[in-house]
Amino acid sequence: MQISEVYKKKGRSLSFEIFPPKKDEELKNIDETLSVLSELKPDFISVTFGAGGGSNCNRTIELAKKIKEEYQIEPVVHLTCLSYNQKEIDEFAKVLKAEGIQNVLALRGDRNPNVPEKNDFHHASDLISYMKQKGDFCIAGACYPECHPESDNRVSEMRNLKTKVDAGAEVLLSQLFFDNNEFYRFVDDCRIAEIDVPVIPGIMPVINAAQIKRMITMCGASLPVRFQKIISKYESNKEALFDAGISYATSQIIDLLANDIDGIHLYTMNNPRVARRICDGIKNLRFS
Repeated sequence: MQISEVYKKKGRSLSFEIFPPKKDEELKNIDETLSVLSELKPDFISVTFGAGGGSNCNRTIELAKKIKEEYQIEPVVHLTCLSYNQKEIDEFAKVLKAEGIQNVLALRGDRNPNVPEKNDFHHASDLISYMKQKGDFCIAGACYPECHPESDNRVSEMRNLKTKVDAGAEVLLSQLFFDNNEFYRFVDDCRIAEIDVPVIPGIMPVINAAQIKRMITMCGASLPVRFQKIISKYESNKEALFDAGISYATSQIIDLLANDIDGIHLYTMNNPRVARRICDGIKNLRFS
């Protein structure tokens, strides 16, 4: 099923993100996390994709097949393009068709000095329009509530996002954020820019201090004063920070649902304990 149908039928989605383990033998251990996630009956689970080699593709596809066949949950496969040419993307599209995988999150991908860039795709919108020609895929795009780190300003951010939607993105999944007001403002800007597809907020529970520093460096998300106080008070106490991070993420989700957003996309970090705690905190909330 194409995930765009979820919003036509239910009006709201619940979804999770996981990543393929780096070692093939660890793929079996993902079942603990998937078992927990499946209890809440998500509409889809997205599987990340690393740049720079066929093994990344293989593990992504293997995990997506597992989600679809063993858990009967629709997978959304991440696909980056900066380090791939058209022929390589063609092969990937062929594999997706053969496995019956219809949903793709099309991304440019992060620049990596150790992985050479190729010239066929410079932007995610290039990949989106190309994939739309390759089959009956539902294409999702990424969005940044506080602007992509490489954006000149918010106006150019909206223009680039509109280009993605015009190219064929049917759903937008957001980068993490910690201030819901930033997300509400972003959605308002999207509607003003005539971006009328579902915009799904991405929530990441922060469970250790090193993680928050890494995330801020990567995506530039701002930290509300309330969140800064939590980090400052509990960063030296691992279990206390875990509890506080889970509680903060759960409160974000409750507020988002109360404001009638299009869904929730939770970054699980393949941690079954995180998945369990979040699921327990929101299991009685309605997602339809």
